[in-house]
Amino acid sequence: MSGRFEARSTSLDGVIALTKQQMADSRGFLERVYCSEDLAPYLGTRRIEQINRTRTLRAGTVRGLHYQHPPHAETKVVSCLRGAVFDVAVDLRAGSPTFLKWHGEILNSSNGSILIIPEGFAHGFQTLEPDTEMLYLHTARYVAGAEGGLNVRDSAIGLTWPTPITDMSARDAGLPFADPDFKGLAL
Repeated sequence: MSGRFEARSTSLDGVIALTKQQMADSRGFLERVYCSEDLAPYLGTRRIEQINRTRTLRAGTVRGLHYQHPPHAETKVVSCLRGAVFDVAVDLRAGSPTFLKWHGEILNSSNGSILIIPEGFAHGFQTLEPDTEMLYLHTARYVAGAEGGLNVRDSAIGLTWPTPITDMSARDAGLPFADPDFKGLAL
């Protein structure tokens, strides 16, 4: 436990699941979403450079799998503000023993879960409820020329979504499959 976050390791080295500790009473609750001191063990010297929020209207929608190439690689701190998602990290680190393996967590507005996705991982999610909102904290700003992605239907990754995909952007549906010569991201 670090401050108001309880940490749990996952099957992928570096991907950490946190649970926010709520302080609740008859009025409602307060929960810490970010604290540089509490997250320092996971972010190191990296700073939050950008914060994004998404709203997805339909349940079953998939977004991802997105990442940024070095030197613009980023760590993401992801949480769900409203609704629920199945949030996924895919290991793209060159030489990693878990290369192209994935880990998924259910993040929702009531379980207090946060997923920390380090540099060298692709990220995506599927909404499990309509009208879902996500909050992303990024350690690097978005750079269009550094953008990368992999197709969520890539059999080399073998993602298993909790529900059938009901919606996906044309951009995400057109993301490439992992080339057999793809050795990963050198960080």
